[in-house]
Amino acid sequence: MHLEAIIAEIVDQADDFLAGITDRAAARAAIAQVIDADYFTLSPADQKAVTESVIATLEADEFFGIEFVGDPFSDDGSDRHD
Repeated sequence: MHLEAIIAEIVDQADDFLAGITDRAAARAAIAQVIDADYFTLSPADQKAVTESVIATLEADEFFGIEFVGDPFSDDGSDRHD
């Protein structure tokens, strides 16, 4: 099976096996368990690549929620006249 197909399949199942998980480390562990159970023939390098791609896809889909760096309501200082 091609890695992209495996990644897509795991992403499609993510709502089920990642229900309630918002921590990326816990998500990585859950994804690793799915890979170990369903795709145990993958090499360690392919397992890592699949895990990273699944996490990246889930992040792009905002699966873990939206994260802001800093205070989104603070003044950015662009109107300051020092």
